[in-house]
This record gives sequence, structure tokens and C-alpha cells, in this order.
Amino acid sequence: MKGDTVEYKSVECRVDSSTNVLETKSQNGIKCAWSGKVINSYQINFTWKFDWNVLKSQGVDEITGHIFVYSRNNWFSTTKIDVKLTENNQEIIKQVQGQNTYDTVSYEYFLIPHYAPVLEKRDYDKMFAQSDQNDTILVVDGKKLHVNKTFLSYHSEFFRALFSSNFKEGQMDEIPIGDVSYDDFALLLSTFYPNPVFPNDSTVEKLLEMASRFMVSSVINIIEYHLMNNSKINSEKMLWMADEYVMPKLLEKCIRGLNTAEKAKKLDQSPEYKKLSDSAKAKALDRLIKLF
Repeated sequence: MKGDTVEYKSVECRVDSSTNVLETKSQNGIKCAWSGKVINSYQINFTWKFDWNVLKSQGVDEITGHIFVYSRNNWFSTTKIDVKLTENNQEIIKQVQGQNTYDTVSYEYFLIPHYAPVLEKRDYDKMFAQSDQNDTILVVDGKKLHVNKTFLSYHSEFFRALFSSNFKEGQMDEIPIGDVSYDDFALLLSTFYPNPVFPNDSTVEKLLEMASRFMVSSVINIIEYHLMNNSKINSEKMLWMADEYVMPKLLEKCIRGLNTAEKAKKLDQSPEYKKLSDSAKAKALDRLIKLF
């Protein structure tokens, strides 16, 4: 869902070879630090660094729109810059060709916040109600989930073993599952049960933890696809999840994404880096050695 367009027009500022931050302003939950500097051949480097944590807390997961930058002296043409701000990209950089060692410049933006869809909570009690298709009962947090042994066994090594004749639980009418909350367990099952619920950025970490514990490889594969194609989770956390939960395609993509010194520094300073395995750290280092 789109929010109302946020508009802002800056004051005019002088830019030359000694300037850096020209202006920092906030408008309707969007804070922008605008920088500019004249470099060789009269080129001007502009940077807009955005902070929209206030809007994130209100459900915004992306901002799109345009920036227009102007020269009062007409030493460069009015320049339009497309904007797409996400969790992984909060900085816009643009270089324009000027005609002198200084200029008087200004900018304005028109930005549209995009709100993440509100997901309807599934009715787990209805989903796992008694039916002719179910043949056993799992008890979690004192609540009963009616399930089909064959279906769960097909998807999970954990349940395949649990329901086997070698375990006493396999002979029980009601099987207790401990050390897990009802909502978390039902979330896992709903991801691959009939009429599955697809993962999203707010559920993937818990789902990975649960899928690993209950040995549901199909859920990990679904999450890997989501993280590779639809997720807005930052690359450092994504790399850690790929390493921790053995998602080789995602790990390879994250390693390939380490293509600048800035990204390498950001990874090194992240809390996730310390949690990486020695193997993942070695792959990251090898990638950087080949680049630089």
C-alpha cells in the first residue's frame, strides 16, 4: 500500500572542492543528509543519505520516487534521479558535470512510502482441527493439533522417526511435543501443510530455527528461494542465515555480493560476522582477495 507523497525543497547551498555536508533536514519521518563536492574537471559528486527509521516502525518497507538537483547558474542541466530506498540501500549517489570550481545548488525530492501488507493471521485451531484425513494428535502447550502421520513423515525426518514403531510415541494416541510454543510450531507446520503459508521477512528466522530442529528440509528450501528473490533483509544477516542453516545457493549469492571495500567493511563490523563459521569467513576472504 502506498502512502502520501513526501515533498521537500532545500535551500540553495554553495558547493566547491572543500564542501562536504551541505544540509541535513527531516520531513514527515524522512531525514536526509545532503553532501556535495567539486572534484577534478569541475565534476560535482552529490550524495543523499536517508534515515527513515520512524517510517519503518510504522510499517514502511520501501520508499520510491525522484530527486531533482538544480544549478542556480545553469552550469549543469536540471538532473532527475530515480530513488528506491530499501533496508539494504539508503544512499543515493549522483555525479554531474559542472563548468567551474564552484556552484550554487539546490535540490527537491518527491518520495512515496510503501507499506508492507498486513498479513492475516491464520486460524491454527481450524487448520489443525479433527478430520477424517488426520490420524494422530500432537499436543503442544496443552493444545491439540490433529495431523496426518504419513504427510508429516514425508516432509520431516524427525516425524518419520517419531511415528515409527521403534519409538514409544509411535504407539501413542496423543504425542506431546515439548520445548516449543504452540504458535511457533503451528507456524512451521502451516508452511508445508495443505494450503501452505509462504514465508516472509518477519517469519524466516523463526522458521529456519524450527525447520532445522524438526528436520523439515523443504521449508528451508522455500525460505532460501524467498531470501534469494524477494527478501529485503540486509546482506550481513542473510549471509549468516545462509551459513547457519546450510543454504548453499544463498551463501554463494551473498559471497558474490561482496564486491566493494565498503561492503566488506560493513560485514566485518556487523554482529553477524562473529557468528559465521570458519568456512564462510574463508570464502568471504577469498572473494575479497580475488577482487582487490
